[in-house]
Amino acid sequence: MITTKLLTDTWVVASWDEFIQTSKNPAYQKAKCYYHNGQMRIETMGVGPNHAKDHGIIFLAVSLFCIAKAIAVNGLDNCSYQKTGVREAQPDISYYVGERSHLAPTGSAIVNLDNVPPPDLAIEIADTSLADDLGQKRLLYEELEVAEYWVVDVQNAQIIAFAIIANNGSRRITRSEILPGLPISLLEEALQRSRNENQAQVGAWLLAQFQQL
Repeated sequence: MITTKLLTDTWVVASWDEFIQTSKNPAYQKAKCYYHNGQMRIETMGVGPNHAKDHGIIFLAVSLFCIAKAIAVNGLDNCSYQKTGVREAQPDISYYVGERSHLAPTGSAIVNLDNVPPPDLAIEIADTSLADDLGQKRLLYEELEVAEYWVVDVQNAQIIAFAIIANNGSRRITRSEILPGLPISLLEEALQRSRNENQAQVGAWLLAQFQQL
């Protein structure tokens, strides 16, 4: 049992049982919980308006793209995925796309990856956690075997996107491969526009761009 004060927003060596005990602590009810390689990370930093706004723009953009291109999709906000005893991740946004859209989990429990396949796309919105999202969390999502992993750099309105290669790490991409024809640069421009325009304006611009692709 962890008896000392827990360091949050960093990786701490812990057993799986210690991680589960900590994640169920009411003090961390609103925290995001991760477990990887014998370490846990409890993120307790409050979500500021910049983080929340970029979260909304990215969810809107992917939804509009799928509507414009008639791509079946199911998106989930802050859904936790758990491989019992091994790993847990809680991306800000995750998607099941195309023929796998019907595999998106339902219910109120943490998703058990022993029974449910991982999402196609996992996205982290990084305001203060950029280094970790590009580092150990990227390794975590590689092992989770999502098809793509995006990190949204809130401070610079940029997106660092990776395609996950089975059993062989990840590589940078400039166009989504699970959302064919979607350039990452278009999403970055939407983030930049959102600094001066409201979401309806950004959404209308995005839809016009997607219809031209």
